[in-house]
Amino acid sequence: MIELNKIYNENCLDTMAKMPDCFVDLVVTSPPYDDLRNYKGFAFDVKEISEQLYRIMKIGGVVVWVVGDATKNGCESGTSFRQALAFIDAGFNLSDTMIFEKKNPLPTDKTYRYYQCFEFMFVFSKGQPKTFNPLTEPTTGIRKTYKSSWGRDIDDKMIISTGKQRTVADEKIRRNIWEYGISLNVATTDKIAFEHPAIFPEQLAEDHILSWSNEGDVVYDCFGGSGTTAKMAHKNKRNWILSEISIEYAAIAEKRIAPYLAQTSLF
Repeated sequence: MIELNKIYNENCLDTMAKMPDCFVDLVVTSPPYDDLRNYKGFAFDVKEISEQLYRIMKIGGVVVWVVGDATKNGCESGTSFRQALAFIDAGFNLSDTMIFEKKNPLPTDKTYRYYQCFEFMFVFSKGQPKTFNPLTEPTTGIRKTYKSSWGRDIDDKMIISTGKQRTVADEKIRRNIWEYGISLNVATTDKIAFEHPAIFPEQLAEDHILSWSNEGDVVYDCFGGSGTTAKMAHKNKRNWILSEISIEYAAIAEKRIAPYLAQTSLF
C-alpha cells in the first residue's frame, strides 16, 4: 500500500502501481520535456502516465500539467499540444488552458522570433472538477456602478450600449494568465532547490493547491524534482506523495522538505 507524505525515489509508474483506483485529489507537476534540461538521461511515456493518472484520480480530481516547448531550427516542437491530446485520449477533460508567464525570462540571441516568456498550465479533470476555490484580486477603477457601453442584441450582433445598470464588485476572480518570478529568492528562498535544473515557483504550486483541493486532500507530484509541490501541500495542510526517479534530485527534495516536516504536523 502507498504511504502518505513520503518521497518515492522511483519511476512514477511504480509509485502509481501502489495506489488504488480513485485515490488522488490533485496532481501538480511539470515533466522534464524536450530535453530542455539535462535530466540525468531519464525519459517518460506520456501515454502510459496519463492513463495511470486517470486511474488513480478521484472523480472530479484535477491534474495541473505545466509544460512548454523547445525551439529547434526555428521551430517549436509542439510537445505541449501532443501531451494535452494524450491526456484527452486517456479520458480527461481539458478544463482550462492556463498560462504561466515568467516575469524575468532569460533573453535569447535569436532575431527571428519574440522572447519566449511563458509555459502552458493545462488543467485536466476527471469529469467536472469537484473542487474549485477561485482566487480573487481587487478590481481596479473608480466607478462601481455604471451603464454598460456595449453589448449584443438578440441576433448576437454588437451594439453600442445596452443601457443596463451594472455594479462592479470589490474583488473579481483572477484571469487564467498567472505571472511569477523565476529567479533565486523569488521562485523560492530555499537555495538548495536551485541544485535542481528546472524548478517552478512555490507560489505557482500553492495557488493551484489552494484552487483545486481542500485541507486533508491528497496531492501528488509524479515528477517531484526539488519537492516544491510537496512543500506547499504540506504547508497548506494537504497530504502529499512525491515520485522522483533521480536519486540526486530525490535527495534534494528530502533535504528541502525536512525542516518543514520538523516544524509542523499536518493534523
